[in-house]
Amino acid sequence: MTWQVDVLTLFPEMFPGFLGYSLAGRALEEQRWSLQTHALREFGSGRHKAVDDTPFGGGAGMVIRADILDAALEATKPQDNRPIIYLSPKGRLLQQADVKRFASGRGIYCICGRYEGIDERIFQKHAIEEVSVGDYVLSGGEPAALVLMDACVRLLPGVMGSDQSEVEESFSEGLLEYPHYTKPAQWAGLKVPGVLLSGHHGAIASWRKEQAKTITKERRPDLWATYQHRYGSGVS
Repeated sequence: MTWQVDVLTLFPEMFPGFLGYSLAGRALEEQRWSLQTHALREFGSGRHKAVDDTPFGGGAGMVIRADILDAALEATKPQDNRPIIYLSPKGRLLQQADVKRFASGRGIYCICGRYEGIDERIFQKHAIEEVSVGDYVLSGGEPAALVLMDACVRLLPGVMGSDQSEVEESFSEGLLEYPHYTKPAQWAGLKVPGVLLSGHHGAIASWRKEQAKTITKERRPDLWATYQHRYGSGVS
């Protein structure tokens, strides 16, 4: 089954963007996933195909109209119960668990906002998940949609070269990933940790786990607190 992505956007030409290259691009050519864009402007109003208007209550910027967005959704949204996702800085912060959920289904439908956002009433009519890719503001939802798509596509069967890569990478067990080294063993007066050259797989695994814990504790205390809660406060 091909994993399907639909994107509703004012700028269809922004896709597939960087997803047309490397592993994601190859997977797209191999039809492991598919991409279809829908131009919101086609559903605009009047001679200029306007999709936005000034906000009630005043304030700067423009807001995408609910009636325009509703018409676009009714005409293009999937009938296979794929999640409809609105990329928004006020959405729930995207987690690796969400990515795995999305990747394990039929696909996703992404709404890319612009300006000051979209009329809130659209959420009262449609089941839409608001998702944020980080605590910062972008010029539009397109870059965020590409980030979400990339995170999902790399988890699809046959896309990554090794299933073990997914198991060992950051967030797979609630920890950040351990450090990596490759040849040469000595460079600029710096040496690769001896345990990695020992050939002792048990010792290497133990070292990597401890490094992951240390890095997570230092850089992401929020993740470390969650990890301790999950595996017991005695974890150190």
